[in-house]
Amino acid sequence: MNFREEQARKVAEIEKALARFLPKPRGYQKTVLEAMEYSLMAGGKRLRPMLAWETYRMLGGTGNVIWPFAAALEMIHTYSLVHDDLPAMDDDEYRRGRKTTHVVYGEAMGILAGDALLNYAFETAASAFDMEGEDVRAIGRAMQVLAAKAGVFGMIGGQAVDVESSGKIIDEEKLDFIYRLKTGALIECAMMMGAILAGASGEEVSAVETIATKVGAAFQIQDDILDVTGAAEVLGKPTHSDEKNEKTTYVTYKGLDAARSEVERLSREAVERLRELKPADPFLEELILSLIKREK
Repeated sequence: MNFREEQARKVAEIEKALARFLPKPRGYQKTVLEAMEYSLMAGGKRLRPMLAWETYRMLGGTGNVIWPFAAALEMIHTYSLVHDDLPAMDDDEYRRGRKTTHVVYGEAMGILAGDALLNYAFETAASAFDMEGEDVRAIGRAMQVLAAKAGVFGMIGGQAVDVESSGKIIDEEKLDFIYRLKTGALIECAMMMGAILAGASGEEVSAVETIATKVGAAFQIQDDILDVTGAAEVLGKPTHSDEKNEKTTYVTYKGLDAARSEVERLSREAVERLRELKPADPFLEELILSLIKREK
């Protein structure tokens, strides 16, 4: 298997799915629909829908029920970025190599585009109930996970604590809390939804959540590293934003070398747990390990 070629193929499949679910810009609300499309179709790693899809496949899923959930998850992730870039938050002008949504469409429309993506995500996920032959209980459970992991006890809760912590020295326990919710929650959501929709047992779903927690922590620490060492032209967004916003990170606590070691440790532990769960899934394993050396 050529991992990079397979990854590119899967990203292309995810892009097609996003385009299918996204509403076409028309009517009096055309501008906000255009802003939604501009934000969602800006590219990116598509890591969360890919993790959902691969976990679904690994655990025996063969249908199409994963797609509305994968698309919904990417809409939620995208709305969080749109709002994160706003002047009241990180005040960033570039994301994924181009102007941020609020810079192109104005701050008010940027807020509305984020709101619209969040709401449309749940419309999209709920469309799974219309799919014939699918387990409606599994769909309902996946909906519960999507709502919880995106909400005040998930991503939003982590972001709220992160905002309140800017400019303050926080302890490691609070930093771990922020990472687990702000970044880890949607990665946990991705893999848990894939497992649930594939018909996994409760024990398997719990094991998947543990694996995803490690992946999420590794991903966020690598983000911290790249904010210090990365190149803006590669990342597609400004560097040193954590310093600008006076945020405590794993790098400020432990230093770059320890941060790099932690990314590797967490990623390899996640792969070890994955191998205990099911027979080897070479692509999913390589996807997780690729986070160790990622440059964007």
